[in-house]
Amino acid sequence: MRKLLIIGLSCLVMGSALAFSRWEPAATFIPQSERNPWNHLQFNDSADSFQFIIISDRTGGHRANIFSKAVEQINLLQPEFVLSVGDLIEGYTEDRAKLDNEWREFERFIGQLQVPFFYVPGNHDVTNPVMLQLWKDKFGRDYFHFVYKNVLFLCLNTEDGTKDRRAARIGPEQIEYARKALAENSNVRWTIIAMHKPIWNHSDVDANGWKEVEAMMLDRPYTVFCGHVHRYEKTVRHGRSYYQLATTGGGSKLRGQEYGEFDHVVWVTMKANGPVLANVMLDGILSENLVAPKTVEPGVSTASRKECLPVRGRVYVDGKPAHGAIVTFYSFDERNNRYNYVADGRVVEDGSFLMSTYTPFDGVPAGDYTVTLSWQERPTPSDRPSGPQKVPARYTDARRSLLKAAVRVGGNDLLIEVKSEETK
Repeated sequence: MRKLLIIGLSCLVMGSALAFSRWEPAATFIPQSERNPWNHLQFNDSADSFQFIIISDRTGGHRANIFSKAVEQINLLQPEFVLSVGDLIEGYTEDRAKLDNEWREFERFIGQLQVPFFYVPGNHDVTNPVMLQLWKDKFGRDYFHFVYKNVLFLCLNTEDGTKDRRAARIGPEQIEYARKALAENSNVRWTIIAMHKPIWNHSDVDANGWKEVEAMMLDRPYTVFCGHVHRYEKTVRHGRSYYQLATTGGGSKLRGQEYGEFDHVVWVTMKANGPVLANVMLDGILSENLVAPKTVEPGVSTASRKECLPVRGRVYVDGKPAHGAIVTFYSFDERNNRYNYVADGRVVEDGSFLMSTYTPFDGVPAGDYTVTLSWQERPTPSDRPSGPQKVPARYTDARRSLLKAAVRVGGNDLLIEVKSEETK
């Protein structure tokens, strides 16, 4: 009996010790004295915290061995899951065999991930009926939600019923789905919205469904993530942060942070008081041997690119350098009666600019162009330009601008001089 009692007490002590070791923070076992070689022992180990990664556009002229490399690099970072914001295949075709091959290639990369991956559709994925049906055949839903550690993730389809690649829309059924998901999860500590296009910036925002979804969330903390533009920008609306991400392999001039053009993943740490973001450049993710992963992923052919000629210039507004202004070249499509974006350049401190079409500062193909000039406040490189234009409105719209440029062999130096206020 005494032996059984001793065994019982021993088990009780061992059980208590195990329970104590489970619940007590590691700091309990660090010997302390009057002076210690550390600042404090408030460890960043909250049970509510978690980390996930967001990847942005892979396509829209994807480049070789970028996204596939990113998958291997994400495995080095070991997040809890990965969230996309669309444009996963090149798409833009009704050829089912071609689409099947593109999805097969993409899913081969995703098959290498060691964590869950959440698909969100972009215009390259679901724009036409064939692409949308294939998405539904493969993934069932083109919008959905889930809750993880009391955070609601609402993943939306901004291509809902659109036929124009440039349009963005969230249809009535999806709006009602969002309403129900938000109502059923009214007590979550945070809401993350993931979608492809920055639908809040579209000219038809009053009718495209976003304002209805947005109004449903004004009583809760939330953060929005999107892609599509291939340029990193941050916007603040209603006191909430909206992030437009750069690329994870998609077409980009890659002019760097000043232009918001780079390949990255966003490392998100979810804390009690909201997400903490770190933009992690792919070039900075190396293994313990300082070797970048080597992968096989063909890129889109660049054979159709036109030869570019160097184009530079200077911009002065009221006689002063227009530091931070954007100069954009447009070609006119007579068949569709539409101005198409071709190239742009940012004005630096001395008033000069260099134009880029395909790669950093490569110039512009020979031709005749309409030129626009936009100049708004941008507190930091990541902030979306906002506030009133510092130049007359007619310079900011290709349909109204009288600024022209003729790019020819033999040198292309432009001088743009305007006044901030002009008489009609």
